[in-house]
Amino acid sequence: MTTAESHQTKTYKAPFVQSVEQLFDDPSIPQYLADESGDFEAIAEKQRERKSDRMIINMGPAHPSTHGVMRLCLEMDGDVVMNLRPAIGYLHTGIEKTCEARTWTQGTTLVTRMDYVAPLFNEAAYVLGVEEIMGIQDRIPDRANIIRILMLELNRISSHLVAIGTGVNELGGVTLLTQGLRDREMVLDFFEAISGLRMNHAFIRPGGVANDLPENGLEKLDETLDWLEKRIPEYHQMLSDNPIFKKRFLGITYLDQQSCMALGVTGPRLRGAGIEWDIRKQEPRMGYETYDFDIPVWNTCDAYGAFQVRMEEMAQSLRICRQCRDRLADTEGQPFMIDDPKIARPAKLAIYDDGQGNSNEHIRRIMGEDMEGLIHHFKLVTEGFKVPAGQAYIALESPKGELGCHVVSDGGTHPYRVHMRDPGFHNLQALPAMCEGGMLSDIVVGIGSIDPVLGGVDR
Repeated sequence: MTTAESHQTKTYKAPFVQSVEQLFDDPSIPQYLADESGDFEAIAEKQRERKSDRMIINMGPAHPSTHGVMRLCLEMDGDVVMNLRPAIGYLHTGIEKTCEARTWTQGTTLVTRMDYVAPLFNEAAYVLGVEEIMGIQDRIPDRANIIRILMLELNRISSHLVAIGTGVNELGGVTLLTQGLRDREMVLDFFEAISGLRMNHAFIRPGGVANDLPENGLEKLDETLDWLEKRIPEYHQMLSDNPIFKKRFLGITYLDQQSCMALGVTGPRLRGAGIEWDIRKQEPRMGYETYDFDIPVWNTCDAYGAFQVRMEEMAQSLRICRQCRDRLADTEGQPFMIDDPKIARPAKLAIYDDGQGNSNEHIRRIMGEDMEGLIHHFKLVTEGFKVPAGQAYIALESPKGELGCHVVSDGGTHPYRVHMRDPGFHNLQALPAMCEGGMLSDIVVGIGSIDPVLGGVDR
């Protein structure tokens, strides 16, 4: 289903759910819970002083459907969540600051480690920002953009498989996790065949991509797509009409359109509330406007709707990948990196059967026969290229929502500032609105429905 109208019009709403305005304006919420400086011990001490019947539960630091360490401070009235406050920062790595001490190309190897479940989207947002400041976005080879979109859509599928598998696994559905990881392995095998790495690829570079498909790249792609097209429908068969799954997801962690807009929620939760917003359609880049695909939406405003959106998005991503496959066959042999020796390294990387590159013959040619290429290679590796002074903000539709990258240049060989808008960071602020008034057992369902990766949240 791709439209809200194709689903039943009845809206489900969990009991105890309050509106965003009620949550923020309710005078019964203790002031110390609104004080961000308060820690768990201080909150528990206040409860003892008040002799309150409510329990203070420290949920975490743990790893519940978050793909990283997060902590929730909860105030409970029995099994009912009265107040919830996320505590983040356990995976802070200083990536954005570290980028300032690296060249523009080296920045790709850093940003890819933020959302490590969907690393290629981090690379694409950063690289597109660099290319916009340089004014070379119209000079990127068509084949490079085709490969970029192919890798992004496969990465979208692998990310959704992790979201669905881990989200159901937290509720006892171990089979879904093993199947999700099994199918994800096919995508990671293809990534390894193309880039040499299963994750943190640093594959998308300013000017294009690091290397072309290997000789058997199209055959490997066909094998991957055939496998996914056969296996993905199994998730629908196992879950969509499963009565146990529907009881745990349908009407749970309700968040309507108004609340999504007020809290900056994007991605499957926004489209699961019936809002047809996808940056691939609204603000297309890399040629997305030339591909034929639909934007899936649902209208239950809950965790079940987010699941259905992810399921249909995987099918739409497969449609895009099939179109990329045909275009790659038509552009075989064409350049995959900009033709500019001041930006593109002369070494044409290639991944061989042993997973290594470059070949000894190619290295001997660069080192012994091409003095100009050797000079360019030395300058680009040791110093990097300069980017004109300016700034750019690029937004992409990642598997979790709007992923943005703000890049600032002072005209040097290093970024002056790099800042990422990770969708998980913004979506997490909706957890209180989704979970307060609900049951303790539904919190993990809410977390799984927004699918945060704490490496991207904390950065």
